[in-house]
Amino acid sequence: MNIAPSAAGARIVGLGEYQPSNVVTNDDLAKRVDTSDEWIQTRVGIKERRIAGPEDTVVSMAVAAGGKALADAGLSPDDIDLVIVATCTLTEQIPNAAARVAARLGVTAPGAFDVNAACAGFSYALGLANDAIRSGSSRNALVIGSEKLSEWIDWDDRSTCVIFADGAGAAVVSAAETPGIGPVVWGSSGERAENIHLREGKYLYQEGQAVFRWATTELNKVAEEALRRAGVAPTDLHAFVPHQANLRIIESIARKLGAPQAIIARDIVTAGNTSSASIPLALARMAGRGELPSGSLVLVMGFGAGLSYSAQVLEIP
Repeated sequence: MNIAPSAAGARIVGLGEYQPSNVVTNDDLAKRVDTSDEWIQTRVGIKERRIAGPEDTVVSMAVAAGGKALADAGLSPDDIDLVIVATCTLTEQIPNAAARVAARLGVTAPGAFDVNAACAGFSYALGLANDAIRSGSSRNALVIGSEKLSEWIDWDDRSTCVIFADGAGAAVVSAAETPGIGPVVWGSSGERAENIHLREGKYLYQEGQAVFRWATTELNKVAEEALRRAGVAPTDLHAFVPHQANLRIIESIARKLGAPQAIIARDIVTAGNTSSASIPLALARMAGRGELPSGSLVLVMGFGAGLSYSAQVLEIP
């Protein structure tokens, strides 16, 4: 049996993002539901968010972000042999998003599948891509988080319509001589799964206080374990990029991290909660602003419906 040699490591070599052009402010929402800019900013930290129009789909947004990531990596579609799309907002289960995204980008006959771990989805997918490359199953993988949450929101429910938004973020992961992606620390708390679910089978609903307590009391342990497995001290971090769920959750976890020098992603302020898209979207936007120097270490962490969670340390290309 001839087995292809595995790669010594894998690392992110390109990032890309896409946001719809339609900006919805807190004042816009206050015209429809009983809320205000002050109420929203105090509770979740959001000032505005992007909401997709009918021309934007999970697939089309993933294609836009993926194309930018390929360009950033300096690779062509022919170089990609694996496409993974993390999403929980497809309106249809079949066909999957990944195969359609690959075809639209011109990627020929790649492995292609979707991952649904909700807001932890991108981190899960990144872990899978890392493992596939290191095992020799892939050489260059395109990993995308894409969500159109606006199709699953009751726009008369102020507890959800002020939080969620649309967008996509992507990363190209390639084989490397040295690792640039740390071991993924993942898990779930399925006994709490009903804290985030679809009401009436069509509207996203969450027990906000229960999720807040879980995130602010349990997830710092996940962050610490990801650092330990990567052999990285909190003081080595250049940035902390958690899922953009709620600014109060982000800042609570960051305080416990013990990394005062680290830049904390606060993309939620202008992008809202975009579930599996939030981490790659924030990474790409931070990189575009020059906030992530090449070689810097970043801790990413996803958490949400399931309740699923995951974290790993990345080295920025």
